[in-house]
Amino acid sequence: MIIIMSQSATREDIDNVEKKLSEYGFKTHPIYGEVKTVIGAIGDKRLLNMESLITMPGVENIVPIMKPYKLASREFKQVPTIIEVGDARIGSEEIVVMAGPCAVEDETSFLEIAIKVREAGAKILRGGAFKPRTSPYSFQGLEEEGLKIMAHAREVTGLKLVTEVVDTRDVELVAKYTDIIQIGARNMQNFRLLQEAGMSGKPVLLKRGLAATIEEWLMAAEYIVSSGNSNVILCERGIRTYENATRNTLDLSAIPVVKELSIFR
Repeated sequence: MIIIMSQSATREDIDNVEKKLSEYGFKTHPIYGEVKTVIGAIGDKRLLNMESLITMPGVENIVPIMKPYKLASREFKQVPTIIEVGDARIGSEEIVVMAGPCAVEDETSFLEIAIKVREAGAKILRGGAFKPRTSPYSFQGLEEEGLKIMAHAREVTGLKLVTEVVDTRDVELVAKYTDIIQIGARNMQNFRLLQEAGMSGKPVLLKRGLAATIEEWLMAAEYIVSSGNSNVILCERGIRTYENATRNTLDLSAIPVVKELSIFR
């Protein structure tokens, strides 16, 4: 639910409401606006005395959030999220291009690609240091050595980095080297990994799962946002359908739906 504070509410009023909600086991997420403050509250409403809350000083109204993804919903926040990574503003009217090879294979070739990516106008360099493969015998990536190669390319080109993490044990390591943490389609519902990535403090690029509904995708994003990190970039990478002539079917119609339902763009 959302607690809308009045325009005249003081910081003490806001703190008191948050304290009251915490006593009932709610997690609070305040958004301080220029005119009003709203407090997102996640918890069991059956435990809360709504009358005592609505009559607290500074409280103007209480609005329920109907969507299962509470903090990612437009019901919670009307203004879409804009994520600043260097001079790139992801989610604004600017089109931010992220480009690069699927996997980092060696320093020479990766640096050559990085320079071409920069010359083509991209602002963010993509590359895989950890590669989840369908076959356990396929190349799995250079791991930390690959991250070091990417970091060197960033020094040379000035491009920011995005790379995938596949294991909770590697989140801290990947966050040390990269600017954006990527969660791949196969890990979209690896909920522990989503939470760890969220707690890293880095922006998280979340790919849609192979057969995930839009609601399941947004619920996965909710794990990241509920960890205290609203800097989520949604990636529609194609879903599995009956078509077998192409690898994935790109669901372009999902993009306006996600924009309408969520705080993400």
